[in-house]
Amino acid sequence: QRRMWAYTVGFTVLPHVGGFLGWFINRKDMPVWYERLKKPSWCPSRKIFPVAWTVLYTGMGYASYLIWNDLGGCNSKAIVPLGLYGAQLALNWAWPPFFFGIRNLKMALIDILCLDGLVIGTMCSWYCINKVATLLMVPYLGWLAMATCLTIRIWKDNPEAKPGKTE
Repeated sequence: QRRMWAYTVGFTVLPHVGGFLGWFINRKDMPVWYERLKKPSWCPSRKIFPVAWTVLYTGMGYASYLIWNDLGGCNSKAIVPLGLYGAQLALNWAWPPFFFGIRNLKMALIDILCLDGLVIGTMCSWYCINKVATLLMVPYLGWLAMATCLTIRIWKDNPEAKPGKTE
């Protein structure tokens, strides 16, 4: 019983680790640079992002635990569903360093477009395993849709922020 709690907590906390590290590494210059970017009127307030990501990371982490548990742990049946999950998590964690760290809007855009595809693939692979886990990913996919549109707009509307671009 105690061991299952450890797995539940571990899977649920794991997504937060990369999210926290991304914030921690990029926190110094992020607010000033981000505020200077031209953003659409529908861009959420910076204050919303930590709250949203806390909820989203918790939901996706718990969902991954449900999949792992239903498949009986790490075995051959888990390779594709948890592999897709791990790949999308890696791309999720890579986005802040691309966007805020090296300020490469094009790489951030490529990253998030690939991330969208991996999240959809993850959800499709999870659907026949655990519908609740799949549903826990729906808010994440919705947020990613908004974040993808926002990344596209920021990339298009800030040509001076694109690396290698000369005026």
